[in-house]
Amino acid sequence: MAISFFFLFTCFSVLQLSLFSTAILHNGALSRSQLTAQLDSLSKNDTPTTYFEVTKPIKLPKTKPCSYSVLKHDFGYTYGKPPVLANYTPSNCPSQNFSKIVLEWRATSKGRQFDRIFGVWLGGVEIFRSCTAEPRPNGIVWTVKKDITRYYSLLMTNQTLAVYIGNIVDSTYTGVYHVKIFVHFYPADKELGFDSGADLIIPISRNLPLNDGLWFEIENSTDVQSKEFKIPQNAYRALLEVYVSFHENDEFWYGNLPNDYITANNRTDMQGNGAFREVIVSLDDVVVGAVWPFTVVYTGGINPLLWRPISGIGSFDLPSYDIEITPLLGKILDESIHKISFSVTNALNVWYIDANLHLWLDEKSVKTQGKSLEYSNLPLSFSLASNFKGLDGSFVTNARRSISLNGWVKSSHGTITTRSSQDLSYSNKIVMGNEANLQIVDQTIDFNDTVYAKTPSFSGNVLESFKKFQFQLYSDGVEIGDQSYVSISNVSLIFDEKRLKGFKNGTSTSSIQNVQKAQGYMLLKDQSIVSGVGSTQQRYKYDDNSGCYLRNISSSNYTLFYDKVSNSCNKTTRFQW
Repeated sequence: MAISFFFLFTCFSVLQLSLFSTAILHNGALSRSQLTAQLDSLSKNDTPTTYFEVTKPIKLPKTKPCSYSVLKHDFGYTYGKPPVLANYTPSNCPSQNFSKIVLEWRATSKGRQFDRIFGVWLGGVEIFRSCTAEPRPNGIVWTVKKDITRYYSLLMTNQTLAVYIGNIVDSTYTGVYHVKIFVHFYPADKELGFDSGADLIIPISRNLPLNDGLWFEIENSTDVQSKEFKIPQNAYRALLEVYVSFHENDEFWYGNLPNDYITANNRTDMQGNGAFREVIVSLDDVVVGAVWPFTVVYTGGINPLLWRPISGIGSFDLPSYDIEITPLLGKILDESIHKISFSVTNALNVWYIDANLHLWLDEKSVKTQGKSLEYSNLPLSFSLASNFKGLDGSFVTNARRSISLNGWVKSSHGTITTRSSQDLSYSNKIVMGNEANLQIVDQTIDFNDTVYAKTPSFSGNVLESFKKFQFQLYSDGVEIGDQSYVSISNVSLIFDEKRLKGFKNGTSTSSIQNVQKAQGYMLLKDQSIVSGVGSTQQRYKYDDNSGCYLRNISSSNYTLFYDKVSNSCNKTTRFQW
């Protein structure tokens, strides 16, 4: 019997979309890559297809960049092998003050291949995580540009560059990823100025040598991965940047079902542990922050045709998440070794997680002092309401968490008291119908961060981020006779964020509204794909004190219907579909 879109692939051994990591060997009679090849056989276009993720252009100074090639490599059979390494040397530009530093990833591929998660590390610090595009017989190209200015201090010293893509190439899966990586240094100008960011960045990742990426692998709900570190004694600010991606049985965690439903229906082919996941970050075994991640759909996810040529939100540049731990500096300014740990609530497998510890150092002091004043970590508030009979039913999950830190640090800048807080809320409703052929998912995450710092002589600086992550799915499957089956899927992704920075000399605000809707179907006969369609519409809006950027774009089966870009936005109007 056919079941919902998330699980139909396993039942029929047809596509196996939701069960396998993008970084491991896939099994089955007909896998996701074979689906790609069959659909592409319908295309007679010999021109390579350009894939892209819709985002705002990086604001650059008017200066001419110094550009350097830091890696050129063909990633063939690299699964289970060491990362590709290269010696990195800093820019020898005449100017050493840069307003922007940009990483550029260029890649091509041709043939059949799965999407693959990959990472780029510099001196063990992860600076870029992404997913490859799935190639076509006629070839594909894609380019990603990322602002890496926040890693300024790291980029100014000799380092080892490491890149890992767990790719597999054989007589069936022929796609080799031909990769070039560049770094562009833009000298500072009067408009953008110069900000070097943290003075030191300590990697919270695995050490080389490895036959994998430098990320930690979280294998289940009890797995805890840790890294020891020691900080300089003149630090006055500390921020933890966390990278997260989810794979295998948790690739579609937001659609996973409660274990009692799976047990009652004897459906061991379905993914369980429910639909709630959170990444827990601890310092010396004390929880200091949580990440409730955005639902990134990789380029082969749900229905691969949905993401061609417009990639899913965050798939080409996965977001990282900042946790301010300055209030706890007093606990680690003791010349001792400390530990940062990661775990994932309800995890099945596999989560790739690592972090970067950004430190600001007081050049006028040998040693700073600090003290933690207040710590609050309210227990996770969690509820699950299940109502099912047989394979049909509904499941409503709600969760909340609040974490608050407060402490002071004394340096040459004065005594600065910092309060940081996280407030997170989660709601998820899953409906299973039509004997589990139908699945509906509606999920919302509110992820809010606030950092407030003050001195005795100044009321304070404030950094606020209000994020809303939404995911909606409607999927159904219908048997139409003659051993034929139609699968449909409608997907909505929304990434919404408002940021506020308040300083002594003024306030700045910015906002992102990124809305993506996709619809697709596949007709299968005798376990072969007869036809398929994927259409995507996306509206991206970014505005701040200096201006606005709006892009409205639509595509279907590799073809762009329209692509409209504007720098004039109505700031009082939100997108309406």
